[in-house]
Amino acid sequence: MTPGADYLQGFLIHLASERRLSPLTCSNYGRDVAELLKLAGDAPLDQLQVRQVRRFVAQLHGRGLGGKTLARMLSAWRGFFAYLARDHGYTHNPCAGLRAPKSAKALPQALSPDVAAHLMEIPADNALAVRDKAMFELFYSSGLRLSELTGLPLAQLDLVAGIVRVTGKGNKTREVPVGRFALEAVRNWLVLREKFVRPDETALFVGRNGSRLTPRAVQYRIKQWAARLGISAEVHPHVLRHSFASHVLQSSGDLRAVQEMLGHANISTTQVYTHLDFQHLAKVYDAAHPRAKKKP
Repeated sequence: MTPGADYLQGFLIHLASERRLSPLTCSNYGRDVAELLKLAGDAPLDQLQVRQVRRFVAQLHGRGLGGKTLARMLSAWRGFFAYLARDHGYTHNPCAGLRAPKSAKALPQALSPDVAAHLMEIPADNALAVRDKAMFELFYSSGLRLSELTGLPLAQLDLVAGIVRVTGKGNKTREVPVGRFALEAVRNWLVLREKFVRPDETALFVGRNGSRLTPRAVQYRIKQWAARLGISAEVHPHVLRHSFASHVLQSSGDLRAVQEMLGHANISTTQVYTHLDFQHLAKVYDAAHPRAKKKP
């Protein structure tokens, strides 16, 4: 066994017995450090320099590894050298301070308006179907996060005013309009909700056992309905939120209003989320800013 392989075995024992990491995590660490040993070849580990490790990262990036994967590998390598410093007298960590290249942000895909409308065509032939239709309509109508929907108390939905009050990230509360289709679907569900809900349950949407639905249950139901309705697109709760934002933005062009309805702290988040590009923002600026307007 080579010194590097011997050190790796000791490192894995350290992770399992002292840090008490799970077998899966230990396996991932082992695979990442094994890749480091492979890249280092015959080079002594105690003589590796930052520039060499940076070259290893560049090689892996060139093979198609993304930023998140490389960040995880660098974390494993840093941990490995910290172990070598503690147990084998190593005096420096060539991975310290190195950062993985940033991954390009993957923009979620929106459903087309027609597909989104088709997803709402759930036949109301049983109570759970009525509930699911109400959930999906409210999702798409108001652009809620999954956690906001599952945690939504009935008392925070005003059916008369057509407004839902939700508490999102950072414990910030916002009010979002609710469309007429969603209001009608929710009213239909409320008639049946009384047959399921437990006396002390405040959640708007509950399961067979009378308690609030879990996020996983909602994810399962939306995938199940998409398959039953013959929708081939990848459908999950986040897609409905994104579809809401994209469709409202396409119709109104009001980025600030969409930001407020989504509950984004920064408008830059909304810009990415709704596929806006810089050219569109530049046009808005040129048309609106007094210092940007050209003289006649």
